Amino acid sequence: MSPPRILLCGDVSGRLNQLYKRVVSVNKSAGPFDALLCVGQFFPDSTDQLNEFMDYVEGRSAIPLSTYFIGDYGVGAAKVLLASSKGSANQGFKMDGLKICENLHWLKGSGKFTLHGLSVAYLSGRRSSDGLQFGTYTQDDVDALRAIAEEPGIIDLFLTNEWPTGVTDRATTPDLPPGVSDSLGSDSTISELVVEIKPRYHISGTKGVFYAREPYSNVDAVHVTRFLGLAPVGNKEKQKFIHALSPIPSSTMSATEISMKPPNTTLSPYILTERKTDASDSTKRPSSSVSESQYWRYDVSQKRQKSGTADGNKLCFKFTSSGSCPRGEKCNFHHDMYAREQSQRGVCFDFLNKGKCERGADCNFKHSFQNEVESHSGKRKLGNAGTKRSKECWFCLSSPNIESHLIVSIGESFYCALAKGPLVSDHILIVPVEHFPNTLSLAPEFEAELNRVQNRLRKYFKNQGKEVVFFEWVSKRSTHANLQAVPIPSSRTHVVQNIFDMAAQKLGFKFVVSKSADAPGEGRKSLRTQFDSNHSFFYAELPECTTLSHVIEENEIFPAQFGREVLAGLLNMADKADWRNCTHSKEEEIKMAEEFKTRFEKFDPNK
Repeated sequence: MSPPRILLCGDVSGRLNQLYKRVVSVNKSAGPFDALLCVGQFFPDSTDQLNEFMDYVEGRSAIPLSTYFIGDYGVGAAKVLLASSKGSANQGFKMDGLKICENLHWLKGSGKFTLHGLSVAYLSGRRSSDGLQFGTYTQDDVDALRAIAEEPGIIDLFLTNEWPTGVTDRATTPDLPPGVSDSLGSDSTISELVVEIKPRYHISGTKGVFYAREPYSNVDAVHVTRFLGLAPVGNKEKQKFIHALSPIPSSTMSATEISMKPPNTTLSPYILTERKTDASDSTKRPSSSVSESQYWRYDVSQKRQKSGTADGNKLCFKFTSSGSCPRGEKCNFHHDMYAREQSQRGVCFDFLNKGKCERGADCNFKHSFQNEVESHSGKRKLGNAGTKRSKECWFCLSSPNIESHLIVSIGESFYCALAKGPLVSDHILIVPVEHFPNTLSLAPEFEAELNRVQNRLRKYFKNQGKEVVFFEWVSKRSTHANLQAVPIPSSRTHVVQNIFDMAAQKLGFKFVVSKSADAPGEGRKSLRTQFDSNHSFFYAELPECTTLSHVIEENEIFPAQFGREVLAGLLNMADKADWRNCTHSKEEEIKMAEEFKTRFEKFDPNK
């Protein structure tokens, strides 16, 4: 069979007439092509262009070629994407694109799918600290791609909107177009991802220019990567905004074909950038080969008294992130157990290795060491690691970020709050008062209070003709535990386990099922025996004393909102699977909280 024929396009910015006129022309002269992949902003810049754009979305104009886009931002994006998210055809765990209209597909978040035999990975949106509903990616999206990078096989195409930092360094890539630099439209997170994913082609937009970099070799991989930056549709400089590819899928290539390197192949620009950064470090640990670079990130710029690490040492990235290193004692970099523990508590890698993080407010991880202290009961637990953590945490009562108007009950060790963007009006979070990463490793006295709260919630919902499902996603990077409680109609109780099982099957795993004839709280004893702090963990406590649990492996892709998505399907509320689709004004939230407190008052264990 002949290899697939793919068209690539830069920022569309709503100019669909001009785009598809060009696509039809190229298809006639050099086609037929199988698909069009768009990077950079897809939606219009202004409302003036919205009518033209909506003609295609609403079917008045035909889209001539199957089109996929990741630039989910611009005028009209929120309205169009929200409406599409609610469509029945777009529910569930879809990585191959949500259908906007005939021949138009939105690659949401991040993921990997197969397109005409090609393995395609993508990161939708841009990096932002604004928490926008559309147009920005999350740390969960990044973590999912890191897990994909560990999977066997080669990624053929990697789509991002912004360019990776380092690819435009003139010291390493002298053939850059005039005026292009790393200062604008570049993203260091994408640099890290592309080093880990090692795609055969990396395609980006947003810089406003066309640039086809010479192929570069990858660390610990035999194949090369080609970077393509595409110009915007209709740019005044008439730079190339459409590019054609016809790559043979890597899954069908021989080892010899995969390893062939063109004569103009260069070293990786990211490796060269790291070398340049290290040039002034006289205490740098010697490296036996370039391939070592994957095992560390940045120099340690300050001594850490707890670990006794000297200035200039480099941390082994593999050990710090996963707890093991395939090189063992032969590794030239530092296996720091203290850094590993801090990483498990959600501390930023850059902060650990470099002493600072250049992402600043855009980083979702902690920028202070998280210490343990001895509690009054003699049990080791996470203590207060300083005011910075409480200021950053959304759930710490001392944090200025906490939305206290959502709190409906406060006990000695736990408080209850309405969920932000609730799935249903009585969607409750049970949150430890202290900064614990999960509820499964708490001392017995904490567990007793938690059981009381859960039992009172069960009675409250039973009084309304409902049952309740409790679930918790315990990530290794969790910062403050929250156990979610979602009521369901009693008539749906008999199918809730089947719904969870079907969702698990779609993700390729099976739940461990435990049933107890005793009180519902007995199931948590079994859960604690299964829980391992070295792994992420998901569990659900169902009606009729049934618990479901799943240990999430290191490289496994697991949606952070899995529990909510399953229950949204159970309740026929698929459009509410994303909490951002369910937000309310502060005035509405205050009213909802007061109404819940009134109804719950006679059941509240803290009254």
